[in-house]
Amino acid sequence: MEDLLARVPLFVGLSEQDRLALSDHLDRQDVTRGDVLFREGDVGDRVFVVLSGKVKIGRQSADGRENLLSVMGPGDLFGELSLFDPGPRTATATAVTDASLLSLEHTALRPWLRSRPEAGAMLLRVLARRLRRTNDSVADMVFTDVPGRVAKALLDLAERFGEPAQPGNEAAGVRVEHGLTQEELAQLVGASRETVNKALADFATRGWLRLDSRAVVLLDRERLSRRAR
Repeated sequence: MEDLLARVPLFVGLSEQDRLALSDHLDRQDVTRGDVLFREGDVGDRVFVVLSGKVKIGRQSADGRENLLSVMGPGDLFGELSLFDPGPRTATATAVTDASLLSLEHTALRPWLRSRPEAGAMLLRVLARRLRRTNDSVADMVFTDVPGRVAKALLDLAERFGEPAQPGNEAAGVRVEHGLTQEELAQLVGASRETVNKALADFATRGWLRLDSRAVVLLDRERLSRRAR
């Protein structure tokens, strides 16, 4: 387990001894697409780290509508809010692709953090970055139209999960294996599937991207960036 922790950004700066002290308490879990790790309202008793694959974090309204808050990928930590504020889960975590994860119970993590303030500081930085993203998303819902939100979401996914479509050929674009359905992508930007599909079709017609099944190849990131603003 300790060698797996060494690949997780949250634990990279820690000593081998610190990681070893935590590794005995970790559980490895392999899931398939559609598996639910926890549901909104469940008791929160552990945190998760993604080793491979992707997990979506979402909420559901009283009338059944869903809102996709974020997509977690390799190295990302989630489920940590209940560590600091015990209470029921505020969202549902579902595997978007087949994935491998590590999980750690709060009862083991709390004493470990108390004796390692530098690890606590790293965790707070993770939370701060997530809060900034949340603030940006709220502002986008108010000030940015749907095509702009779609462009921004694609650029964010490309930054986190993108790879050269053809290694060594920058003109071939960046391929983003986001794993999301059209409905899930619409939930991520807070719009209807029809409106999001219209925006994607327009971008494709302009030659800014190429669509694929649960993936997209960004061909002109500069113009997408301008549209996102």
